[in-house]
Amino acid sequence: MNTADVARDLVEATLSASIIEQPVASAIAPDGHTHETLCLNCGASLAGPFCHACGQAAHVHRTLGAFFHDLLHGVFHFEGRVWHTLPLLVLRPGQLTRRYIDGQRARFVSPLALFLFCVFLMFAAIQQTSDHEKLWLRDGTNAKAGSGAESVGAEIRQLMAERSALIAQHEDTSDIDTHIAGLRAVMAAVKPGQTTERGVPRTITGVPMLDAGIAKVKSNPELALYKIETHAYKYSWVLIPISVPFMWLLFPFSRRFKLYDHTVFITYSLSFMTLLCVAAILAGSPGWDTTRVFLFCVPPIHMYRQLRGAYGCSRTAAIVRTCGLLVIATIALLIFATMLVAESADVPLIQVS
Repeated sequence: MNTADVARDLVEATLSASIIEQPVASAIAPDGHTHETLCLNCGASLAGPFCHACGQAAHVHRTLGAFFHDLLHGVFHFEGRVWHTLPLLVLRPGQLTRRYIDGQRARFVSPLALFLFCVFLMFAAIQQTSDHEKLWLRDGTNAKAGSGAESVGAEIRQLMAERSALIAQHEDTSDIDTHIAGLRAVMAAVKPGQTTERGVPRTITGVPMLDAGIAKVKSNPELALYKIETHAYKYSWVLIPISVPFMWLLFPFSRRFKLYDHTVFITYSLSFMTLLCVAAILAGSPGWDTTRVFLFCVPPIHMYRQLRGAYGCSRTAAIVRTCGLLVIATIALLIFATMLVAESADVPLIQVS
């Protein structure tokens, strides 16, 4: 018997012993519970309602009613933590951030879970208030427009040949020039900003990769918007790693505040801004002035309060860092928007030669 066979037999014996020694649930009592002396998960001796080794409940539920009890408990336990978290997030964001960083976490929803939940609410609100019914109609219209553009282009080429013949005969071409100019205007209306007459994307930025992406977005803006919404939902979490390095610049080389602190701060801040967007979407736009005040005044105030509470900044330091945080938010959103547009237009951000 070689070494491999010995090792295999040893593993099989160990697994068999663990299966044999695994405690079996006792009979179900009239209350629907089992009453154990050993943990059914790890086999440790029980000395309370929970296993001290793995944390599993000592008594398991094995009735249908107990199953739905666990379901409702999970839902309302999460809801209870939400109602502990949201008031502090809105009114005292700095206190919430600092308490979570310092270890008070049982009563609050974790920053990442809250952020993902808020993102879900925002895109649910967007889907309920936006209309994508014209998307596929526009897609079909573009196909018809493309065939129409080809026929107009063929007519232009035919007229250009006739114009060349007239020039060779030294005849007047003003009428045919007017006709060609009108057809070119029709071509521009059918395919706005997409290509030149030779099929090359129109130059807008001077960067071929970006110009190709812009041309795709212009060819079907509704489809591009749909793709942007989809990718924004999938990659919303990318805002966190984008923002954290910039946030570190507000407290460079600080021994007191670590990257973890900045990550919690950013995630809770993004959660509030996402909820603010949800409120703006659901409330509608009663007037542009009201909307501007709501969107542009609330975020700086919230940032200021969160900075003061989370980092213990003075008023002056908090105001200065709030201005810096607004710049950081703008840069992060621009980077994120560029990624979304590039992804939606199928334009690679990094080209491999």
